[in-house]
Amino acid sequence: MNLILQALPVAAPTVGWAAHALFLSRRLHSARTDRLTGLMRREEFTARAGRAFRHPHTAVLLLDLNGFKQINDTHGHEAGDQVIAAVGRRLAVWCRERGGFAARLGGDEFTALVRLAPEADADAEMTCLSARLSAPLDTGRVTLAPRASIGLCRPAHRPGGGLSDLLRAADEAMYAAKRCGDHWRPAGAAPVVHRTASAHRPGRPQRSGTHLTLLTPVRRKAS
Repeated sequence: MNLILQALPVAAPTVGWAAHALFLSRRLHSARTDRLTGLMRREEFTARAGRAFRHPHTAVLLLDLNGFKQINDTHGHEAGDQVIAAVGRRLAVWCRERGGFAARLGGDEFTALVRLAPEADADAEMTCLSARLSAPLDTGRVTLAPRASIGLCRPAHRPGGGLSDLLRAADEAMYAAKRCGDHWRPAGAAPVVHRTASAHRPGRPQRSGTHLTLLTPVRRKAS
């Protein structure tokens, strides 16, 4: 008993620090993780992707759900949240199988970084992803099939470009897919950009206050 009493003054601070460290770890994880999907947030994605995107087999993806506003308006936000959560889980699994990771940028927009070998069939890979994302989802009240438009960009599409360049190209490809009714599009040749008074870039529809930067929230109504 005396030995136990003598050890208490030493053990108590140790236990206290351990509990405090666990608390801080959980707070940090929460700050880096999207509550609804369990995916990383944009800041964490920026840091991790900034180190990983230079791999020659890298592919950067931008995804945006089609008709998501109608899901919220017709079936309620609870159903919309279930769709977002399901898409996040499905995207995460697909990415892990390809040595990558994903993040939720906000609203119904996601991004991902994966590794696809040069000989990989990009159309087959994107078709596989699209099929997984659109698998029927039973919300308890209605069965929904989420559908996404996907843009893909490889480093070869933007030689010498940084992560922001790849993401911008994937973003433009995503909107090209959405306009054409395709489930995905690869990035095209880098456009020659001419400055205009409105400073809008090609590809993304002109929406006031919308900027594709990973460090600033994307302020855009759900499509």
